[in-house]
Amino acid sequence: MRKYIGELGLAVVAIIWGSGFVASAVSLEHFTPYQILAIRFLIGIILLSLVFFKKLKNIKKSTIIKGSIIGVFLYLAFALQTVGLVYTTPSKNAFLTAVNVVIVPFIAFFIFKRKMDKFELFGAMLAIVGIGILSLKLSGGVNFGDFLTLLCAVAFAFHIFCTAQFVKTEDPVLLTVVQMAAATVLGFMVVLFKGETNFVANVEGVSAVLYLGVFSTTIAFLLQTVAQKYTSETKAAIILSTEAFWGMVFSIIILSEVLTAKMAIGATLILAAIIISETKPKFLGKRHRKEVRE
Repeated sequence: MRKYIGELGLAVVAIIWGSGFVASAVSLEHFTPYQILAIRFLIGIILLSLVFFKKLKNIKKSTIIKGSIIGVFLYLAFALQTVGLVYTTPSKNAFLTAVNVVIVPFIAFFIFKRKMDKFELFGAMLAIVGIGILSLKLSGGVNFGDFLTLLCAVAFAFHIFCTAQFVKTEDPVLLTVVQMAAATVLGFMVVLFKGETNFVANVEGVSAVLYLGVFSTTIAFLLQTVAQKYTSETKAAIILSTEAFWGMVFSIIILSEVLTAKMAIGATLILAAIIISETKPKFLGKRHRKEVRE
């Protein structure tokens, strides 16, 4: 039962994050990208601190250092994602962000010299093809928003990789609190630096940012942490990768975005790349296991 509860929890997280792309698009009509990030992370640190107030008394220096590192990657990822959304569509933004899942193996290969298997390599190549179909125009040029979103995927990949390393020795809840605090500080530093200190209160804009802060940031991260206790990392990655699918669904339903055949094909290839690189299908795995034994 706990296994199914965990998987259901991760599915809810994916849906929340998918809807977050639409909320970001709506909030951008009322706030600047940097204002949105500062506010959503501020909401996150306030709520998390209130919920885990007692835990904060046991925080260690190593947790603060490591939490700050992943907090920097978290802010960079969200900043690139949000700014990228100004120049591209929510569905493309959602799918390109999901590419971070296949970038992680490359980080492990270059930093820790871990051997990259054929499934990860094939998944990466398939993702590149999907990205080309989804993003490249007939002229061969790449939309600026697509480029920023790809950089966002790289930042998210580093965030995922570092988190996986740090959580082995640190309290995951405290790491989450510290990274939110670091992201909040960076958020308001950028807002002050750019002089974007005028916040206009608008019901639609405030509602969208509150949704991002409460659901996409606070509840989603907490739910993900708890849910992953009851399921494997591979299944968690697969379920969370459907965030891209839900991002496209919500953008079509709420924002009336038109789904083209090119977009559908590219998105399908990217999603297939993610699934193949994470699951290593059994019907392809027999030959691979034989080669390993030899």
